[in-house]
Amino acid sequence: MDKVIDYYNRFDEWGRLDREPVEMMINWHHIQRYLPQQGHILDNGAGPGKYAIELAKCGYEVTLTDLTPRLVELARDKVEEQKLTECFKGFHIADARDLSLFHSEAFDASMMLGPLYHLQAQENRDKAVQELHRVTKPGGIVFVACMTRIRHIMTSLMHPGHWQPNDNMTDIQTFAETGIFNHSDEGRFTGAYYFNIDEINPFMESHGFESLKLIGSSSIVGALKPDQFGYWRDRGEDEFRAFQKLIFEAAESPYMLGASSHLMYIGRRI
Repeated sequence: MDKVIDYYNRFDEWGRLDREPVEMMINWHHIQRYLPQQGHILDNGAGPGKYAIELAKCGYEVTLTDLTPRLVELARDKVEEQKLTECFKGFHIADARDLSLFHSEAFDASMMLGPLYHLQAQENRDKAVQELHRVTKPGGIVFVACMTRIRHIMTSLMHPGHWQPNDNMTDIQTFAETGIFNHSDEGRFTGAYYFNIDEINPFMESHGFESLKLIGSSSIVGALKPDQFGYWRDRGEDEFRAFQKLIFEAAESPYMLGASSHLMYIGRRI
């Protein structure tokens, strides 16, 4: 996991969600639909805390964890800047595979919007999801991010030089079989695991969750450039609301899931 920490010590994850606003806009819309009206929420692998801060603004008690110490400190600073510290029960450096610092059934709902796709070994993905199940109360809702294999194949075919070693058909075919990707350019995106879409629900269900929704986090507008997105935002409040309604609804379409680089699984802890 040292490579993951090294990568996020350098990468501007807070800025990424500013530069790519669609992902958070769509995820947050669906998170709000399924959260309990009140309670204690775990943001596990929270990065710099963008979602955790939104939870706090809505009045939830929040506990935040991340593997990267720098991101935990950045999240704490951002929370203090927004004067939301009283909403947070703790900021912890923790590995998603081992949440032993928390009691079982401690949280009314739990989020894991990053760790799973950094775990390339099956046993490590199992551990992370088992821990998420353990710390969530029965009936609690979980939100889990995955990355999709078919979308990364599309990306590799379009930009082979940008995603080495997926710049030749032999390596792309190997990736299609395994879902394991390790960037050959030093300092580029950390090693990751990409799911086949039809594997996600069964995987989560095998660990004690009831599947509720699978959301395409970039919906039908993931390829929009900033000026294209800005066109709809600048057309006025009513037009932008209609734009948002369309992309929120389209994010639920099973026909769009393969076009989205990130998916969000929504399930209930049995």
